[in-house]
Amino acid sequence: MLAGLDPEQRTAVTAPAGPVCILAGAGTGKTRAITHRIAYRTLTGEVSPRHVLAVTFTARAAAEMRARLTALGATGVQARTFHAAALRQVRYFAPRLLDGRQMPELLESKARVVGLAAARAGVRADRTGARDLASEIEWAKSSLVEPGEYPVAAAKALREPPFEPALVAEVFAAYETLKRRQGVIDFEDMLRAAVWGIDEHPDVAEQIRAQYRHFVVDEYQDVNPLQQRLLDAWLGGRDDITVVGDASQTIYSFTGATSSYLIDFPRQRREAVVIRLVRDYRSTPQVVGLANAVIRQARGSEARLRLELVGQRPPGAEPELKIFPDEAAEAAAVARRCRELIATGTPASEIAVLFRINAQSETYEEALAAAEVPYVVRGAERFFERTEIRQAMIALRAAVRSTPGETPLVQAVVDGLAATGWSREQPPSGGAAREQWEALAALVGLAEEYAREPALVPIGDGGRVQRDVSLSAFNDELARRAEQQHAPTVEGVTLASLHSAKGLEWDAVFLVGLADGTLPTTYAKTPDQLEEERRLLYVGVTRARQWLWLSYGQMRSASGRARRPCRFLPQLERHSPTERASDRSRKPDRRRPQVTSCRICGATLLAGADRKLGRCPTCPSDLDEDLHARLLEWRSRTAAGLKVPAYVVFTDATLLAMAERRPATPADLLAIAGIGPRKLGQYGEAVVALVSGATPDELAGKIFEN
Repeated sequence: MLAGLDPEQRTAVTAPAGPVCILAGAGTGKTRAITHRIAYRTLTGEVSPRHVLAVTFTARAAAEMRARLTALGATGVQARTFHAAALRQVRYFAPRLLDGRQMPELLESKARVVGLAAARAGVRADRTGARDLASEIEWAKSSLVEPGEYPVAAAKALREPPFEPALVAEVFAAYETLKRRQGVIDFEDMLRAAVWGIDEHPDVAEQIRAQYRHFVVDEYQDVNPLQQRLLDAWLGGRDDITVVGDASQTIYSFTGATSSYLIDFPRQRREAVVIRLVRDYRSTPQVVGLANAVIRQARGSEARLRLELVGQRPPGAEPELKIFPDEAAEAAAVARRCRELIATGTPASEIAVLFRINAQSETYEEALAAAEVPYVVRGAERFFERTEIRQAMIALRAAVRSTPGETPLVQAVVDGLAATGWSREQPPSGGAAREQWEALAALVGLAEEYAREPALVPIGDGGRVQRDVSLSAFNDELARRAEQQHAPTVEGVTLASLHSAKGLEWDAVFLVGLADGTLPTTYAKTPDQLEEERRLLYVGVTRARQWLWLSYGQMRSASGRARRPCRFLPQLERHSPTERASDRSRKPDRRRPQVTSCRICGATLLAGADRKLGRCPTCPSDLDEDLHARLLEWRSRTAAGLKVPAYVVFTDATLLAMAERRPATPADLLAIAGIGPRKLGQYGEAVVALVSGATPDELAGKIFEN
């Protein structure tokens, strides 16, 4: 049971009974550690297998845990999701809890009942609106928020509900009433019923706690308040619990999940044993190094538990960062590289293209199809199979009859989509509505690309004719794309959002669209939301075993606005894929500004003043006001002695940068934009002395020595 374990895994497996917290980084063998811990404790006779309950979040993870336990000889251990464990208990105790009444039917989906509740509350919600309302109700119930408490709780949590909070609360209340009348319960009700059965029925509590005495919780950073409440009920004040998680992989806070329980575990249980698994067996040291660099700049409570991973695999290729003119060029390059990887022996199923939002998939579906590379879309439908896209294509075909022939194509598409309720205004609140809006916006993007293609096209006799850019021709192009991407495939390159990729891994991973506005998304405004976007990138990086590609298009389309690279990317060698290696080996052009990142948020800085300060203008200043005053006084005296204007010594912006960045060495001074060897030779010693606490009076006899 202990053979083949590293020292940290062995410590986790053999830790004594009681609270144990395993902080397990990506690829560090957490499932191996916890299954071996369970097996070790059962096979040594410390615990009985039937007294162990291991809970996780997906049926796939639970099945894998059961399979591993069986292979280790630990049969009889229950490994289930929270919902499966609660359902099993509620069904078993239903005759006792319901006084012989039949257990209510379980709703598989809230959307239908929520739609009826919205109508009763006077809220007009289409299918997408009902889905978003259902998600908001699910968040509230998972967060132990009642209908009357929703508006205040939503404001505190900075939610962006699909309707006014008061209206959401009314729909929430109507939904609860309608469920009771129909005799149905949802998944959150089931968890609450399990808690209620334990809290209000001592005989039920005694039987459950006699059955389950030792608990293991996987992915503990994803627990929500309702699940934690159930876990507390199961424990009943006991402390034989092992939790495993990684705060740096907290990416589901929008559903109510919170890493606070993982973060607070050692503080809440002072006697807890805390083990850190940091040896990464999944990825090459180069990929691990990039993952560490991404998460090293993290801020907030989750950052307190971040882990510095140590790669255990043989060295591999350095991650590649590619910059393209636009998204179409980026997608074409990704498709070509996928084809090359497959041709040289990498199975298509071991390649993944990961993006921030599902609407990005169309560009890559088209590029892969054109390159004859098989692909599968994970966690979502193929672009042209989505309901809103099918409806939009019907609306665009119908719009041909009513659209004047001289209408520009893009305007014709925008007007045609208006029949579906879409407009170019600010996207709506609510995840499903926003995703639908983005998918239809992608159709407008396709129209923009189609309209920009060459005006003349070749014909058979060597001549050229005017290309048709009418709405009818564009509809034919959409039909062609849909048909080309429709062919089913059993095995292919995986296309998935970063959220859908959680828990998976591939030999080769493409992280695409890494531009500010996409990752982080424009909807991430608060520090906590931005940090979750950083963790999404970290999750994406740690999906790669051997080979990693990161890329973005400088513009979304050929005529779009320039975009900045993702602010969370560390400083890698950035070059255009069309730039020859021989060109890169030449002496660098000193006229080109160096790539500089904000020292606070990591964003790439382009403006000269921002590069000098080393931070974005919107990031908080850490100005040392006393140092700034001393620098101003010193500059004034120096300029007077040299009989030159003060700015000749240093500009105001440079002094401000010094007072914020506090350069302690000559090298630190040179890192400030605008300070070169000459200024360093003239004033470097004096500035470093001022930073160290010297006053202008103390430097009076030294400032002109150089």
